[in-house]
Amino acid sequence: MPDRAIAARNPRMPQVDVEKLSGEETMEVPIVKEGQVREPLNDPRYFINRELSLLEFHRRVLAQARDPRAPLLERLRFLTIVSAILDEFFEIRVASLQQDVELGLNARGPDEADPAEVLRKIGKTAHALISEQYRMLNQELLPALDEEDIRLLKRSTWNARLRTWVEEYFVDEVLPVLTPMGLDPAHPFPNVQNKGLAFVVNLEGDDAFERDSGIAIVPVPRSLPRLIPLPREMSKGAHEFVMLSSVIHANIGKLFPGMKVTGCHQFRLTRNSNLWVEEEEADDLLRALKSELPRRRFGAAVRLEVSDECTHRMADFLLNQFGLDPVDLFRVHGPVNLHRLAALYDLVDRPDLKFRPFMAGLAGNLGPKSDIFATLTAGDVLLHHPYQSFQPVLHLLRQAATDPTVLAIKMTLYRTGADSPVVEALLDAARNGKEITAVVELRARFDEDANIKLATRFQEVGVNVAYGIVGYKAHAKLLMIVRREVAGLRRYVHMGTGNYHAGTSRAYTDWSLLTANEAIGDDVHRIFNQLTGLGGEHPLSHLLMAPFSLHKELLRLIDAEADAARRGDKARIIAKMNALTEPLIIRALYAASQAGVSIDLIVRGACRLRPGMPGISHNIRVRSVVGRFLEHDRVYYFLAGGREVVLCGSADWMARNLIRRIEVAFPILDPALKQRVIDESLHTYLGSDEATWELDADGSYALATVRPEAARVAQATLMERHARPAAG
Repeated sequence: MPDRAIAARNPRMPQVDVEKLSGEETMEVPIVKEGQVREPLNDPRYFINRELSLLEFHRRVLAQARDPRAPLLERLRFLTIVSAILDEFFEIRVASLQQDVELGLNARGPDEADPAEVLRKIGKTAHALISEQYRMLNQELLPALDEEDIRLLKRSTWNARLRTWVEEYFVDEVLPVLTPMGLDPAHPFPNVQNKGLAFVVNLEGDDAFERDSGIAIVPVPRSLPRLIPLPREMSKGAHEFVMLSSVIHANIGKLFPGMKVTGCHQFRLTRNSNLWVEEEEADDLLRALKSELPRRRFGAAVRLEVSDECTHRMADFLLNQFGLDPVDLFRVHGPVNLHRLAALYDLVDRPDLKFRPFMAGLAGNLGPKSDIFATLTAGDVLLHHPYQSFQPVLHLLRQAATDPTVLAIKMTLYRTGADSPVVEALLDAARNGKEITAVVELRARFDEDANIKLATRFQEVGVNVAYGIVGYKAHAKLLMIVRREVAGLRRYVHMGTGNYHAGTSRAYTDWSLLTANEAIGDDVHRIFNQLTGLGGEHPLSHLLMAPFSLHKELLRLIDAEADAARRGDKARIIAKMNALTEPLIIRALYAASQAGVSIDLIVRGACRLRPGMPGISHNIRVRSVVGRFLEHDRVYYFLAGGREVVLCGSADWMARNLIRRIEVAFPILDPALKQRVIDESLHTYLGSDEATWELDADGSYALATVRPEAARVAQATLMERHARPAAG
């Protein structure tokens, strides 16, 4: 839906015409008469293309940068986030599609879209999206920053004094680490790194060796800061910066003494970043991944970004060098990597232009000096991050590391971050003689190198390290502590919807359940044995595990709601997740809708399901929330005849999660805690209308209608509920 229609529904949204951003042509939605059941509900028109749905999510993030109600530096941060997620989209999704087309695989999803046609639509949408991104930067954000005395100075505005300073900076800080590569038979085109800044330079004249190829490439090392603050005496109290690309461009002639520079253009190449490791054939997965990682920097070219001043001749030259087509070329009016502008957020000390600091609430009886084991023996504890602090999880680990009665700790690790307090606690526990088992997922995308180093550190102190199961990423979030007590051995468990990452716990919405429940502890014990040992599927009493029981049980729970509706009983499904793409789940939801089940889905990112199709999905509503925090928790609710089954877990409703990963979903058994999850993760979001987007049957999103008299923002509501009281 065009933004002018969005603005009509939400008058506080600025009216910007971005109708051109739509990548999926208007679809004729199939109509089925009320009550008529279509089986097996596999019409390709019932499914939205996954890649185009992902781009719609990028568009929703970009809308945050356009929202004048958000603080200015936060708007800039959202703009740079779009660049980062677009990079990954091209590195993974577009790269895979291009490879399919080149190999003639013709792999199709449930929408049956031809990969070549999907690439065409992606190109159209991505070009429009990026054009709008740079328009917003140049026409809205940079002028607004200038009014706040925050300036990104272009070369055309530099005075003589600034030019002298820039020249000195270039000579002292930049020139020594640059390596210009002149092109001639002895110097072929260099292997430009993935997403690295580089310049292509046109030259005239002969050099000392009488070479006159006329073209040189200047790769720019990542070690150089892309955003350079000017000294106070130069900026007169304002926050003023120059881009490294401008510094190099202004002094490029110093790299080629005695020659005339007739053209200088920045460019950036995006490469295929998929890693290909034949796991079944690898004797040592760590060693195999370690040898493959360097190739990611030099994979097949996928996209070329150049400045809009780059000549057509030079752009064609670069496309030819990288084996790309004209559709893969993106001309941009500004720096070729907007994500580098994210540094401005930390370099500018202006709290008034950022979100107000939020101090996460502290759960009672779980402070650093409390006896967490005694607290969990008394009952389950539920934490809602980032509204409630992640510290109790760290306190639990730290207490376990030093408690003489703790015998063993077992933990899954997918992403932990650099200098992780979780890792340090495990290392301390190992040094203190505890039996530590770490299931480290080496294949966590873009964290492979960090996880290889982590596994090596663990092995050095005697930790039992496992890499999960060949062919299945270990994505479950599990921690088990075994303690010897008077009554015997007791297990304490933490399960979550997010990673053991102290940083993301402050920025992502997630749930943590801490429990000493005996049956759950036994289930977690069985799962760890399955991850590290050998044997058949372990029966579990409470937990659901992918790839075994989770998918089947979700389908059963959906079908049970449909059966209840057909009997005339109340039936209800509410689910919150990051993505919904698995075809069998979608078809089951369609059948439930036809049966009369009321279904609400809160899906942050990609969604293949088309809601609101008459006679098919008319009882299904899909919304997406994009705000200050990244919506990351997965919660599944089923009325279940009044029993109200509530599951939290690590899995989105995607084939990769339900079929090709190790995932765990856990029930919320305590009635009060169950009601809290229903209220905070589901009802609060369904009652929110600001920062909420609604999906239409045609695959487009529109902002929910704002009720000025009772406008609600889910994240703001939960922040107010859980914020730590101010000191004093």
